[in-house]
Amino acid sequence: MGVPIIQQYHVIRYILEQKKNGKERYPLVLMLEPLFKCNLRCAGCGKIAHPKHILEKYMSKEECWEAVEECGAPVVSVAGGEPLLHEEIKEIVEGIIARKRFVYLCTNAILLKQKLHLFKPSPFFTFSIHLDGYEEQHDRSVSKKGAFKIAIDAIKTARRLGFRITINCTIYNGVFPEKMADFLDFVMGLGVEGVTIAPGFNYERAREKDLFLQKKESKRLFRELLKLSKGRNWRFNHTIFYLDFLAGNRVYTCTPWGNPTRNVLGWQRPCYLLDEGGYATSFKELIEDTDWEKWGPGKNPKCDNCLLHSGFEATAVNDMIAHPFDALRRYIFGIRTDGPILL
Repeated sequence: MGVPIIQQYHVIRYILEQKKNGKERYPLVLMLEPLFKCNLRCAGCGKIAHPKHILEKYMSKEECWEAVEECGAPVVSVAGGEPLLHEEIKEIVEGIIARKRFVYLCTNAILLKQKLHLFKPSPFFTFSIHLDGYEEQHDRSVSKKGAFKIAIDAIKTARRLGFRITINCTIYNGVFPEKMADFLDFVMGLGVEGVTIAPGFNYERAREKDLFLQKKESKRLFRELLKLSKGRNWRFNHTIFYLDFLAGNRVYTCTPWGNPTRNVLGWQRPCYLLDEGGYATSFKELIEDTDWEKWGPGKNPKCDNCLLHSGFEATAVNDMIAHPFDALRRYIFGIRTDGPILL
């Protein structure tokens, strides 16, 4: 597991406190999107397709800090768009860290080297860098020749300066398990902390619709990939139960309130991936007034092929807390990579 002990401790303590207080719906990670504007046009992205007047909107640093305090999640993922385009990104990050939250700044790394001076290494701060595979695969995914080399150069520089680095990898149609396994070996060699990995979500606004995997295809691919993990030192920023779910050994419903989203339009209903329910004006309104029963696999067709950690990792965390000995067995004996695939 690629998550440091200090972060695991804070998150577990937070979860136990929520359960002690009898809270059924509580966030684990705040998805904070202070802008949708980006310097890339990724083929599978649904954010940059917003109209121009939305792409020109920015959340102020005060709005960002208010969202962090209102939500209360121990981890904040600062995304977008490209957050390094935000003029107040330094102050936004510093303010969140001052509130003792763990910050993951999600970036395509195009601007990272020239922006590194704005930040300081900290146990509470990580650059989560978007890489969708080796050079050809990644450059095609982000629709920019040379993007892979820029990102790798930035990772090496940031690591030399002592920054925490993780890789955020989205898998699309046409990916071969063996090639992805080689890629994971490569990024581990860069000294990254861990990898967040999941099949891409089929955004309605995405330019290329044939990129996306169906649920059965996704689980078959991840099972083959995890079969290749044996004897390799891969570190994932996921629970063992979420990986077991990706491999087709568990059936989960999503927990959308586990990763609530605050962006330039408000608190997004029902989740980071869909805004079908409109926007709430406060986190309290999001939690209390959203009809959560309308969403999830089997409830809404747009959710049926989704396997993203933003929806299912919180479910896996709660499952592990409820079944710690089962989780321990998975850690000891590994994830099953044969037999029937559960859908």
